[in-house]
Amino acid sequence: MLWIKAFHIIFMVTGFAGLFYLPRLFVYHADARDTLSLERFATMERRLFAIMSIGAIGTIMFGLWLLIGWWLPMPVWLHAKLALVALLILYHLYCYRLMRSFRSGDNLHGARFYRWFNEIPGLLLIAIVILAVMKPV
Repeated sequence: MLWIKAFHIIFMVTGFAGLFYLPRLFVYHADARDTLSLERFATMERRLFAIMSIGAIGTIMFGLWLLIGWWLPMPVWLHAKLALVALLILYHLYCYRLMRSFRSGDNLHGARFYRWFNEIPGLLLIAIVILAVMKPV
C-alpha cells in the first residue's frame, strides 16, 4: 500500500506543478499583444495542460486505489479532503475552459484576474495536505 501512496503523491506533485504554472501563463498571455507571443502562449498552455492532466488522472487513480482499502465509515477529515479535491478538479476543468477561450481569442479576463486565480491551487494544497497529515477530525 505504501507504493500506491508514493505514486499518488508523485502524480499529485506533477498535477500541482501544472496548476501553479498554467494560470501564471494566463497572466502573461492576457498581457501579450503580438501574434507570435499569443501563439507561443497557446502552445505552451496546451502542452502544460496535457502534462498536468496526466498528473491529475494518476492522482485520482491512485487515490481511488487507496480508498478501496478504507473501512467504512470514512472519517470526517477524509470527506473534507475529498470535497476539496472535487473543487480542485473543477478548477482544473475551468483552466481548460480558460485555455480554450485564449486559443479562440475570446478571453474575457485581464492579467489581474489571473493573478488572483493563480492563488487558488496553493490554498487548496495547504488545506488538503493539512487534512491528510493532521487528520484533525
